[in-house]
Amino acid sequence: MPWVILFVAGLLECAWAVGLKYTEGFTRPVPSVMTVAAMAASFWLLSIAMRTVPVGTAYAVWTGIGAVGVAAAGILLFDEPREPARILCIFLIIAGVAGLRLLAR
Repeated sequence: MPWVILFVAGLLECAWAVGLKYTEGFTRPVPSVMTVAAMAASFWLLSIAMRTVPVGTAYAVWTGIGAVGVAAAGILLFDEPREPARILCIFLIIAGVAGLRLLAR
């Protein structure tokens, strides 16, 4: 269960990171409130997962999920570059996160 909680925390990290774009410097109230709520929930779930998952592994997986999710969102939502080298780098992050999960004790 801690890994599921960590995964959800990572998804919420994606949500708040993308949400920052929509807040326009926290000048738009609704996106700002939603972004802060996603931040709080993400950190809270991360802290719960860290009760069981080692801190280094939990943080690396959480940030990896966030990095991949936000990079994918940038490509899909904001027409960011889709070069093969960029996609390869995203897959390398996925491989690193998967490796950490497989090697976790």
